[in-house]
Amino acid sequence: MSSDDVSRRAFMRTAAGATAAAGAATATAGTAAAQEVEPDWPSAAVGNVGSYTDARGQDSVTVSVGAGDQGLAFDPTLVWVDEGTTVTWEWTGAGGSHNVQTVEGPAGLDSGAPVGEEGYTYEYETSSEDAGITHYHCVPHTAIGMHGGLAVGGDVATVEVGGGGSSNAVFVPDAARALGIATFIAMVSTLGLAFVFMKYGGTITGQDQA
Repeated sequence: MSSDDVSRRAFMRTAAGATAAAGAATATAGTAAAQEVEPDWPSAAVGNVGSYTDARGQDSVTVSVGAGDQGLAFDPTLVWVDEGTTVTWEWTGAGGSHNVQTVEGPAGLDSGAPVGEEGYTYEYETSSEDAGITHYHCVPHTAIGMHGGLAVGGDVATVEVGGGGSSNAVFVPDAARALGIATFIAMVSTLGLAFVFMKYGGTITGQDQA
C-alpha cells in the first residue's frame, strides 16, 4: 500500500470523527432547548409583574400580596407546584386592601374580604383536585392588572420558554442556532478538504509519481 493511500485513509478517519462529534454536539443542544418549558398560562394571569417560579419539589411556597412599585401585584405572579404543596399568600401592607380569589380553574382560592394589614396570610394546600392551571386575582384591583396563576401537578399544558407556542414545537435559542450554523460550516469545509485531498493527494504531498 502506498504512502498516499495511508495518508488519505488517515485523513478520512479524522474527518469522519470530527463530523460525528459536531453532529452530536448539535443534537445535545437541541434536546436541552426542547426541555425548557413552563405552564401555558392564561394571558390575563401574567398580571402586573409577570414573575415566574417553578416550585415543584418544594413542600411550601410564599407569594407576596401587594408587591411591585405600586403594591398592586402578586410576586411571584405565576407559580408551578406539586400536589400537596402549601401555598401561602402574605400581605406586604402596600397598595391598599387585597384578597385572593379564583377567576377560572380547578383550585378554589378564596381568602375572603379584602385585607390591608401587613403580615396577614392566607394558606392553601393543593391536592389532586386542583390539578391544572388556575387563574386568580385581587377583586378590588382586577381592573388594573392584579392577577396571578397557580399550576398544580405535572399534567398541565405547557409552552416552550420564550417560544409562545405549544410544547410540541421545538424552540431553538440563539446560542443553539449559532452552534448549528457553525457545525454546518465545519462539516462542509471538512468534506471539501477531503475531496481535494483524495483527488490531488499525490501532488499535495509531493509524492506525484508521474
